[in-house]
Amino acid sequence: MRALKLLCLALALGSIPAWAQNQDYSKVQIQTVAVAPGISMLLGAGGNIGVSVGEDGVFLIDDQYAPLTEKIQAAVKALSPKPVRFLLNTHWHGDHTGGNENLGKAGAMIVAHDNVRIRLSTEQFMPRFNEKVPPSPAIALPVVTYNDSVTFHVNGEEIYAFHVPPAHTDGDSIVFFRKANVVHMGDVFFNGLYPFIDVDSGGSISGVIAAVDRVLAMVGDDVKLIPGHGPLAGKKELAAYRAMLAAVRDNVAKLVAAGKSEADVLAAKPTAAFDETWGKGFLKPEVFTQIVFASVSKEAGKKP
Repeated sequence: MRALKLLCLALALGSIPAWAQNQDYSKVQIQTVAVAPGISMLLGAGGNIGVSVGEDGVFLIDDQYAPLTEKIQAAVKALSPKPVRFLLNTHWHGDHTGGNENLGKAGAMIVAHDNVRIRLSTEQFMPRFNEKVPPSPAIALPVVTYNDSVTFHVNGEEIYAFHVPPAHTDGDSIVFFRKANVVHMGDVFFNGLYPFIDVDSGGSISGVIAAVDRVLAMVGDDVKLIPGHGPLAGKKELAAYRAMLAAVRDNVAKLVAAGKSEADVLAAKPTAAFDETWGKGFLKPEVFTQIVFASVSKEAGKKP
């Protein structure tokens, strides 16, 4: 049963390359959501894409899957006739970087945190899915990387990208459009659904909470937030997400501290108070509980 649940998670996330290859991308439609003047969010299959357009060209945040590149390019062309000048990856997962090779060949300069290049350039093994992810070709790798932060001065904006310590993965970046008051949070934020936290790639639930706290402290009530998955959000939604994460983390941590096994924790249903609101997405309560259990156990120095 556990293996089946994990497989369902893998299929839903599109983390397994074989699954991505078997999808009918001809049926995927790219939707454009206006966020602020010159800034849009693209919805399709995989992680939400951020787009900034202006006289300097197109600044893209993430790029979903390779078979969708032409559709994504068409959606971008509807916003601006100019080429994609910069492409920033918020982290290494394939539903956010699958289009790197195509866009790299088209001339985009790919930028990401140091750890994103490391993971994309080497074979990764995801034990949760028993899946090997092969290294990406050179043209798909970030050519500019940073350790802490980087600022782009394009399209009349100050686009501040900064790394947060291990959260969803060990290479997450959050992107803040200072003038427009828009933040793209990558998979640090799943709006309205339980998040996948890649513990095997260095992620942790406490790290996600810390990253969310950092954003909450730096933005006002009128901020617009582009989540990695889910609809456009505001500060209220992010605060609710934070409250859910902290409560579930604390519930599980108490059980782990008491020496409870994973089966015991699952039986205790530590997410029960939140399932009606957060448990109807692709990540079901039981699987989210397993992930939190693994993260909390790792943080506590215990073997899950």
